[in-house]
Amino acid sequence: MINIGALLPHPPIIVSGIGAAADRQQAAATITAMQAVDKMLQADPPQTLVVFTPHGTVYQDAIIVYADRRLSGGLQQFGLNHTWSWETDRELAERIGILSQTAGLPVYLMEQQQAARNRFPQGLDHGVLVPLSFFNPEWASRVKLVVIPLSFLPLEELYQFGNQVRKAVAELGRKTAIIASGDLSHCLKEGAPSGYNPRGAEFDRKLVELIKQSAVKEFMEFDPELLENAAQCGFRSLIMLLGAFDGLDFQAQVHSYEGPFGVGYAVATFHPRGERPGYTAAFFARRKQLIQKRHAAESPLVRFARGVVEAYVQNKEMPEPQGLQEFQDQRAGVFVSIKKHGELRGCIGTIEPTRVNIIAEISANAIAAATRDPRFNPVEVAELDQLIYSVDILKPPEPVRSIDDLDPKRYGVIVSHGHRTGLLLPNLEGINSAAEQIAIAKRKAGIGPNEPVELKRFEVERYY
Repeated sequence: MINIGALLPHPPIIVSGIGAAADRQQAAATITAMQAVDKMLQADPPQTLVVFTPHGTVYQDAIIVYADRRLSGGLQQFGLNHTWSWETDRELAERIGILSQTAGLPVYLMEQQQAARNRFPQGLDHGVLVPLSFFNPEWASRVKLVVIPLSFLPLEELYQFGNQVRKAVAELGRKTAIIASGDLSHCLKEGAPSGYNPRGAEFDRKLVELIKQSAVKEFMEFDPELLENAAQCGFRSLIMLLGAFDGLDFQAQVHSYEGPFGVGYAVATFHPRGERPGYTAAFFARRKQLIQKRHAAESPLVRFARGVVEAYVQNKEMPEPQGLQEFQDQRAGVFVSIKKHGELRGCIGTIEPTRVNIIAEISANAIAAATRDPRFNPVEVAELDQLIYSVDILKPPEPVRSIDDLDPKRYGVIVSHGHRTGLLLPNLEGINSAAEQIAIAKRKAGIGPNEPVELKRFEVERYY
């Protein structure tokens, strides 16, 4: 059974032996709250700690459960000469994997070395070690561990995965505590790790208030732009924790919140009180309804683009354009963008016209976006009903003299250096400055951050 859940921050500066006394004093409320959570756990020690962490082997399209027989790590990079080690609860880890895969979730058990594939540092990092360092070794050294890095799968899948964790715990009768490791906004003031953004404090206030309300559904409706602007790392860990409490009535308590170094730290606990109907099926039904509503409201251009992709992927006859007569004699560059559950799934386009008309341009670029975007695997039949589309018709680009002539909400940007050219469309989520826009366009073109570029701007007509 799950006897407690906790949202815990992971700043190394609050660990004794790392942060100076003055630094730790600034985070005194957080440290006191972490010690209070330790006392709760010590009063009724769990057999296993399941830790969701935003660090480690984080994958876009899968969830990794560490399968090492022992998990260890240290904070030497922060100046602390100490190593922790725990035995993995392999029986629980394996049961989580089996139940998740049976539910159709891409969950894989891997040892850290295999999961890392030389792309991630090995050994437990501060996302796990900082919270657990506050636990008294008299009880904490005897528990087993299951460590699960977060994933960038859709929130519904993360919530569903948390539910599989709860089912596995129940099947094995394991007394378990769930730890969601994560900091809140990283942009609360000037000099913060992600700079300053006033929406960071807005995000933190809303998240803390929802926890106080023991809310669940509202987390799944969180504004994605607010999430992006907050530059946080704890939201997905919290979604998995809430999923682990799916089907349970619980009372949440916020023990502290502060942001002394420009990063929000919240300490909260979740206490089960009985059973109640779960939300998993309702969340997936809501998502399906929203996609169907979006499809029903599509403009003729977007409906045509979607029809082309669906016909191509299913090897069916291509659709005839309906209601597109005005575009038959027009030529322009066109971009077709495809998203799946809020995440980009493909985007291909042309800066200038290459086809006989806009309709042909859309047809060619829609197929390319679905099947030839090098960042993604080709779209498969099973996901067609989960995709949403937009079409951008580009107006002729014009040269600009400086960054001051750009506006990322109104203008797209084209950067060029020699034969390398990069483009970024206007009015994209999370892009709030011309400097960000240029930097991303340069990366797309393989242009170094300090290399000079020619700048052009363009406007688009965007269709949904």
